[in-house]
Amino acid sequence: MSDEAASNPSKSQPLAVALKYEHGGVPVVVAKGRGAIAETIAKTARESGVMVEENAVLAEALSQVELDAEIPEALYKAVAEVIIFVLRAGRPAT
Repeated sequence: MSDEAASNPSKSQPLAVALKYEHGGVPVVVAKGRGAIAETIAKTARESGVMVEENAVLAEALSQVELDAEIPEALYKAVAEVIIFVLRAGRPAT
């Protein structure tokens, strides 16, 4: 366990952040939580066919964004890379 996790037990719990993105818009944080809430968010996403990307550093940064708020400009590039990955992964092989 890292020193940060030892000093803040919530850091050692699973974290999930869900984004809503509509082409041409700015992604919005629509759900976030730690522990059991995080597990429920991820499970619901998977059951709904939504791709789940595991990126602890990005999730931690996104968890600081208020619910129903657009992501900050500082996170555009990182989130764009995830969106591109998700869109490419969802395409059938040619």
